Amino acid sequence: MKIAMANDHAGFALKTEIAGWLREHGHEVLDIGTFDEQACDLPDFVYPAALAVARGEADRGIFVDGVGYGSAMIANKLPGVFAAVAQDPFCAGLARSHSDSNVLCIGGKIIGSALALEVVKTWMSTEYLGTTEEKYARRVGKVAEIDARHIPRLEE
Repeated sequence: MKIAMANDHAGFALKTEIAGWLREHGHEVLDIGTFDEQACDLPDFVYPAALAVARGEADRGIFVDGVGYGSAMIANKLPGVFAAVAQDPFCAGLARSHSDSNVLCIGGKIIGSALALEVVKTWMSTEYLGTTEEKYARRVGKVAEIDARHIPRLEE
């Protein structure tokens, strides 16, 4: 699976560790940056990474900033991107199984690397339940309808 990754200065170290784990497990990483801990503006990195997901250039995205919410706010502005913040494996599992999220946002100032890797492992390995349970397909379908109605499609 191809994973777009982005971060700000607060998420650099954790993103680097997560990217290593993803590569070790056979995933291709599209690392948009940033590539150091110098103060930077999160949208400069999350926006192009979220665009890669929206355009289908990446299957999913994992974005790491200070608390995760900034990345999610940016990513969710793009059509077809469904970003969720998860700081524990339980929430990461629900973000996939119930909501079919395609972007995971993590707070590098909130959780340490051991917990973050468990969050990523859970999110990457959890299947969406909407393929077998109608209620999840119905609910996610409603969110997709809102997305289609209010977020303009990307120009080719």
